[in-house]
Amino acid sequence: MAGQSAAVVSRTGGNPFLKAVAALSTVAGWFSAAMIVAAVLITCQMIFIRFVLNGSTIWQTEAVIYLAISSTLVGLPYVQRLRGHVNVDLIPLTMGPKLRYNMAIFTLSLSIVMVAIMLWYGFEFWHLAFERNWKSDTVWGVRLWIPYASLPVGFALFFLQLIADLVAVILKIDKPFGLEDA
Repeated sequence: MAGQSAAVVSRTGGNPFLKAVAALSTVAGWFSAAMIVAAVLITCQMIFIRFVLNGSTIWQTEAVIYLAISSTLVGLPYVQRLRGHVNVDLIPLTMGPKLRYNMAIFTLSLSIVMVAIMLWYGFEFWHLAFERNWKSDTVWGVRLWIPYASLPVGFALFFLQLIADLVAVILKIDKPFGLEDA
């Protein structure tokens, strides 16, 4: 977004669906941030155990990896809500309002299809781990359905946020690509 310093947030315009999805995305963002903080604290604890107490660690590395991945997936809808994903707006800036609108509808629709596919396979993978009671082959032996739950949860919330963005553009509550008409 050329020349903008403030964060651009998806607009809800009083629409109950858009407000609910925005609230869910915000809660997901808070959970994502909490997972990052937890990963940092666990890393500090691991460093203390290893280098100060000269002890061994059992679960810390694995927990930090799962938390980092889960925070990324669960944080997807919040980043989308803030329009924080990489956005090259050179092409939309050169388009007229009608073409920009059509391109936004197309790209949001394509994104929804792609995320729906990821949601489907993420759920299938999580369900397989749950059904077969997969465990990590480490000393900790964590049940893998727990960290794998971030796949369907993260992609489902991201899917909802993309649908909300599409609805907001169609209802003219939000501008295509967040750009005002020139």
